[in-house]
Amino acid sequence: MYCGSCIRDNALVAGLEQLGWDAMLLPLYTPIRVDEEDRSVDQVFFGGVNVYLQQKIPLFRWLPRFLDRWLDNPRLIRRVASGAVSVSAKELGSMTLSMVKGEDGFQKKEVKRLVLWLKEIVKPDLICLTNLLVGGCIPALQRELEIPVLVTLQGDDVFLDELEEPWRAKVLKEMRRLSAQADGFLTFSDYYRDHIASILEVPLDRFFITPLGIETESADQVLEMRSGRKPRRVVGYFARLAPEKGFDLAVDAFLKLAVSDPEVQLEAGGWLSPKDEAFVEAQREKIRVAGVEARCRIHISPDAEKKLKMLSGIDVFTVPARFIEPKGLSVLEAMACRLPVVVPKRGAYPEMVGESGGGLLCEPEDVDDLAAKLAELLADSGRCQDLGRKARDWVLEKNSREAMAKSTAAVFEEVLGQSEQGEVFDSTLLG
Repeated sequence: MYCGSCIRDNALVAGLEQLGWDAMLLPLYTPIRVDEEDRSVDQVFFGGVNVYLQQKIPLFRWLPRFLDRWLDNPRLIRRVASGAVSVSAKELGSMTLSMVKGEDGFQKKEVKRLVLWLKEIVKPDLICLTNLLVGGCIPALQRELEIPVLVTLQGDDVFLDELEEPWRAKVLKEMRRLSAQADGFLTFSDYYRDHIASILEVPLDRFFITPLGIETESADQVLEMRSGRKPRRVVGYFARLAPEKGFDLAVDAFLKLAVSDPEVQLEAGGWLSPKDEAFVEAQREKIRVAGVEARCRIHISPDAEKKLKMLSGIDVFTVPARFIEPKGLSVLEAMACRLPVVVPKRGAYPEMVGESGGGLLCEPEDVDDLAAKLAELLADSGRCQDLGRKARDWVLEKNSREAMAKSTAAVFEEVLGQSEQGEVFDSTLLG
């Protein structure tokens, strides 16, 4: 899986480095996987295998460091993570609670190891955690390093809402405790700031809004591939092939369009979790029953090259997510490719569409409205091209990697109390 948060964090570090910052991206749980140059260090803290064993078997909480090093080896973790490993929140309630407890949890030696390494080796001026679910280490980081600790909130609530009781209530209580100790929060939209602030009971004045940014070179490649292509009435979807991302809603909308439009097609792709294989097979069956298999292609976990080729063959893009989307990274990528979008009227989407003028909003989880908005655009290629141009211009101006880095750097400088131009800082992103 290419993780959207990892892609964003990786792009941020690249942008900060271009501005002269000494920035480090430090993976927790697993090595990151991105579709551009990996900027993270080749070391993993809170290694997923080790953390799980410490949760389940008390002996592993006391292993000597040389055995921990073997369990935290990035190659071992990649091998384990490449299999059918479940990361369902429903099955990880007790471990999530232990992690947010930090020094009071079963992984307390991992907190000690991380803090010691940062204190003796890295010596950062500022730390930015890329989600609060790894925030159990905040008190120790502040106590031992005496530096600001910020938290980027980009979907913690989605995982939290999947936890079963009593775990959800217990984890939320710990997250609120940690929120009170953090030095500030970063989010990408006013809507999500208000939403997550209400959940965590954090005053709005402790938030900073920074743009979500992406590298746009790959979008340039898509435009080259699209050069000279005539509209072909193709609906596109690219995100996890999962219910929460609304893949079935996209399929149902396509099937409605297919009844009256013999030319409409669907190009869909994304990562498929083992737990969602039956769900995707059910979508394939709906397509088979409707007799439109020849007009629909589903790309399972395509690599970066196949993803770009897929995007080059799309006319209108949608990800009708069921949850409150905090980022909308795949939609942003589509907009950079000069594609008009149709997305639900909630989460980060209304601000993206409103500011860019690059698409249409539909009612959440309303297949009829989604189909109607897609049909509206497919019927007017000139309007599609106009909206696509607006979408791309907005991304290049407001949501490039450079724009994200400059805005985030300004936040870091404010928090550090440093405003001199040219000052070089050492920041560490943990995620």
